[in-house]
Amino acid sequence: MYKWSNNVLARKRFSRDLRMKFMIGGVSVWCKAVASDMGCGRNWRFTAENRTNQPKPCRLLKFPGHKLRRGRHRPINILDVVSVDVQAVEGKSVELPCNVTPPGHDKLYMVFWFRDNVGIPLYSFDMRGKPMNQAKHWSDREVFGDRAYFRTQMDPARLVVESIRRHDEGLYRCRVDFRNTPTRSFRYNLTVIVPPEYPQVMDAFSKTVNSTLGPYVEGSNVTLTCRVTGGKPEPVVRWLVNGNVVDDIYEHNAGNVIENRHTWLGLRRRDLHSVFSCQASNTELTDPKETSLVLDLLLKPLTAKIMSKPTPLKADERYEVKCESAGSKPPAVITWYKAKKQLRKVKDEYRDNKNVTISTLMFTPTTDDDGKVITCRAENPQVQGQYQEELWTIQVVYPPIVSLWLGSTLNASDIKEGDDVYFECHVKSNPPWRKLSWYHNGVLLSHNASARLILINQSLVLQKVTRQNAGIYECLAVNQEGETRSNNLTLRVKYAPTCKQERILVVGASRSENLHIVCEVEADPPAKSFRWKFNNSGETMDVEPERYTANGTTSVLYYTPVVDLDYGTLSCWADNAIGAQVSPCVFQVVVAGKPFPVRNCTLSNQTMNSVEVSCVAGFDGGLPQHFLLELYSVESALRRYNVTADAPYFLLLDLEPDIVFRIVIYAVNSKGRSQGVYLEEITFSDAEKRTASDAELAISSMLGMALGAGLTVLIIVCVLLMAVRRQHHRRHTSPPLASDKSAAIGGTGGTVKTSNRDPVDERDPDVIPAKFEPPPVLGNGTLQRTQPPDMAHTTTAAVRPILDLRCNGEESYSWELRPKELRLESISPPTPSSLNAVPTTVVVPAPTAASATITKDIELNGTAIKERLMASRLPESCV
Repeated sequence: MYKWSNNVLARKRFSRDLRMKFMIGGVSVWCKAVASDMGCGRNWRFTAENRTNQPKPCRLLKFPGHKLRRGRHRPINILDVVSVDVQAVEGKSVELPCNVTPPGHDKLYMVFWFRDNVGIPLYSFDMRGKPMNQAKHWSDREVFGDRAYFRTQMDPARLVVESIRRHDEGLYRCRVDFRNTPTRSFRYNLTVIVPPEYPQVMDAFSKTVNSTLGPYVEGSNVTLTCRVTGGKPEPVVRWLVNGNVVDDIYEHNAGNVIENRHTWLGLRRRDLHSVFSCQASNTELTDPKETSLVLDLLLKPLTAKIMSKPTPLKADERYEVKCESAGSKPPAVITWYKAKKQLRKVKDEYRDNKNVTISTLMFTPTTDDDGKVITCRAENPQVQGQYQEELWTIQVVYPPIVSLWLGSTLNASDIKEGDDVYFECHVKSNPPWRKLSWYHNGVLLSHNASARLILINQSLVLQKVTRQNAGIYECLAVNQEGETRSNNLTLRVKYAPTCKQERILVVGASRSENLHIVCEVEADPPAKSFRWKFNNSGETMDVEPERYTANGTTSVLYYTPVVDLDYGTLSCWADNAIGAQVSPCVFQVVVAGKPFPVRNCTLSNQTMNSVEVSCVAGFDGGLPQHFLLELYSVESALRRYNVTADAPYFLLLDLEPDIVFRIVIYAVNSKGRSQGVYLEEITFSDAEKRTASDAELAISSMLGMALGAGLTVLIIVCVLLMAVRRQHHRRHTSPPLASDKSAAIGGTGGTVKTSNRDPVDERDPDVIPAKFEPPPVLGNGTLQRTQPPDMAHTTTAAVRPILDLRCNGEESYSWELRPKELRLESISPPTPSSLNAVPTTVVVPAPTAASATITKDIELNGTAIKERLMASRLPESCV
């Protein structure tokens, strides 16, 4: 309450309350004049407006040095002004309009803003004496301060208040003072809206959910609770899905908490990535408070498809098979199975933002996979039991798989000659086999019932097997994919021993020559024992075991012939677990000597500078022989050409034409060489066939015929006399017997070769055929000599057959004629030294297909006598 001083008293009477402005020390003070008497006299009482709306006590205001003067003002009629409701959001700004445009030509002086009924302004705008852009703004610091500003550039002008606070709510009044026009007022009822807090979303387990909702399994239910705290006025809480309101029913909890519980039934694939939003709103002046969640789903795969199915598959070839799956989230895991076995050689790739999974299987089928099922299974590992799969039954083709078995009822280690044997060929193939073949030692077998070889389906039957059936058997199966041989199955046929060579082996030896005679047999199982026998013209005797050795299928006899009776026949037998050898191995021991000359030499294929020479080999002297050809020119004694061959066949090349040649051919063995056979006056301008002639007969053909006839008569007489004497000798004497067994110790093996006779039309081109033919020597042997041969006995043949030429043309050989008066040497009984001498020759038989027999009674000297009589090679004839 302010009281005017005595010199400045208000004397004017007011009918209504008067508001006046006083300037006190440069401070404007608005006072409300009230006619009252409060003990201060009948004076006007002025109450200063303050923000508490409480009048101050009546007192005198004293301002030393200043005069209280009345400010310039006009009385204002207090009229009723309609209030305008204005809402503002806490923290936002608000604009309170106030029209300050003066009417007519009046002028704006001041604008005041009041709150409620407080008379003191909280904001003023003073432009008295100033342009509008220089007007003075004042804001009460305790109310708005810097947050408020009166903007006159707008129409209407507005008081803009920033960062509205809750206590800013109230009734505000704008008063506009003009110079002449009455005051203009505007009322605003400001309501401050307090937004709620952001919604909090919780799942069914009251667990706070943030930006992502889930993941949930497709088809499941989702229950969500939106909780909102605070807000003035009370907010509205609602659920929206993809912007559409689905639930706006909410309820109050304790305090100022509001909740909205919503359940979403049966999540579907299309709900993936749906946005679930909870909104809380209590005004339209600002956006609702919202919490949004994106729905994440676990989706099972929709498809599983094998993209390529090659058929048929070839065994042991590598294939790549692809399987594609789509629709799974997260991407499907593709698993491959063969039957129930998982295949792990796979490679995965993802497409279309990982919505499509492609798995590549690296697969090498085997023959056992034919007919099996390949499974491509696509599944989401986080979704149990929800998978897609495709099945593929594969067909695998392959060449036959062949295995050969011996009959199940047979014992492979106990098959003997005469047993029945069968084989079973097991074939597994796709497509089925169309041809089945059998092989024995690489030779194709055919059905032959007469040979006891029978083919039935996939079996091979051998009836009454022999040793020839032993060997390696195979079966071969063929189908469209190829052919396959089975495993080798060796058939072992046990049999008794047999001689490895099927002939009599002639062994030539000198007296006192040490021999190692090797008896080789074929036997399965190997021979367990051997026995030897010696036979000459006098007797047959067993050889003591200490005279020979045995090792498996071989026995070596150490033998040394000393006297004529030591030449004869040696026989060897063996036995094994199957049985004893039936036919022995036979060795004919004869006196070794020089070979006989070749015969029947001819020239053929003669050209200007070449010719072929072929002969017939003579007796080899009981030892291996070879043949030597020497070429001379008639004009010179120098040898121009020589060649050695195993057979009496020679090819001469690059010979000079028009030169007369002479050819000499010899047979050579370790005892020496035979007499030469000469081919005279050979030239290469005439291809006429020439025959051989003996070098000793250089006389005319007529003289030769005469001499031959005479010698023939003489020989016949001698033969008759010898035969008479032998018959007389047989009547008075008995044949001598071998005194002891002849054997030898030590030595090594060698080779004995017989002559290879070429087949010719005539055996002897002489005019009168020779009546002597050396005995046939069958087969080969081995011979190794360790000391020089005994040349003293090279001209004596201990055992030779005698040719019995009959006038009817029949020939026969006899081993029993032995004229006493023609014996070359006296036969003495063998001494023990003949059985104990050191061996120097080894005889090993070699196999051949020929066969021969030998007579037990062997005469020792008949052949030697005949050889001496026939040494001149004179022909004889039947007289």
